[in-house]
Amino acid sequence: MVASYYSARPTMDVPNHPHVYWKRSRCAPHVNQGRVYRRCGCRDPRHHQIGAHCPVLASDPSHGTWTFAVDLPAPAPGRHTVRRGGFATEDAARAALRRLLEGHNGGFTADPNQTVANYLTAWLRAKALVLKPTTLAHYNAYVANDLIPAIGDIRLDDLGYPHIAGLVHTELAHGRGRVTVHRILASALGDAIRRHRLATNPARPTVIPRPAAAERHIWTPQEAIRFLRYCHVVDPPFADLIELLIGTGMRKGEALALHWTDVHLSQGVLFVRYSLAAVDNNRLVLTSWCVIAGEAAGVWLRAVVHMPVVRSETRPAMAR
Repeated sequence: MVASYYSARPTMDVPNHPHVYWKRSRCAPHVNQGRVYRRCGCRDPRHHQIGAHCPVLASDPSHGTWTFAVDLPAPAPGRHTVRRGGFATEDAARAALRRLLEGHNGGFTADPNQTVANYLTAWLRAKALVLKPTTLAHYNAYVANDLIPAIGDIRLDDLGYPHIAGLVHTELAHGRGRVTVHRILASALGDAIRRHRLATNPARPTVIPRPAAAERHIWTPQEAIRFLRYCHVVDPPFADLIELLIGTGMRKGEALALHWTDVHLSQGVLFVRYSLAAVDNNRLVLTSWCVIAGEAAGVWLRAVVHMPVVRSETRPAMAR
């Protein structure tokens, strides 16, 4: 049948030929809705793939697989045709096409061939707008070094509970903290659910419960005094910094990012507006709290810290 393809192939001069009718009815595009058709991998005597023109498709319903194609706007002028095939049934192809169009209209990718690696890469680009630089660097490293090598080649739509469970157990066996595993997986898959990219969360039921916060040991006044006495002996400027942290409750990055314009010694008040952090241990990043907290541009104060006692000798020590 395939060998006689060129001799038996109908021409467009025979409009009532069943092969031509099949091609027109199955491949006829809906306006802005794409098209669904059946094709196969058969080749002609010249070893060219016949695809949707194979005559066997008209007589054998089980021959070939289903494919959809749709024209979408491209970044450059013009349109971009997206084709995806290999679907066992017409309904499956139409469902995938419908989901792709819904995703395009909703502003997210619903490509059935999208891999976990592709999704995570796009997810990180979006998270870069809201995460602190240090958190983003941590996420980038974890995704590149752990998630993508383990599950990156899996299609996102095929990602299931066994994949997640296997990944989690492997990560924990290699010493990854429960907080790291839970936080990044929950964030990535949760965003996929919220944006309707996935209908269900493959990490449910929960592989690992949300880890409880680690118990924190609070220094007693006697412990703080003993530590400060030691610091004053070996590193007086560092002791001044620690005394500021203990007395105000500030974080180290907040104290290091203080501007003198935000310190009012006469009123005993300082304003915390920035935080200083190191990204990958080699790049310092100064971040304003309006960016960290995602607050409105006009709300720039995170806290007001009252300092009942400020020693005059603190100024030259902090200036060094």
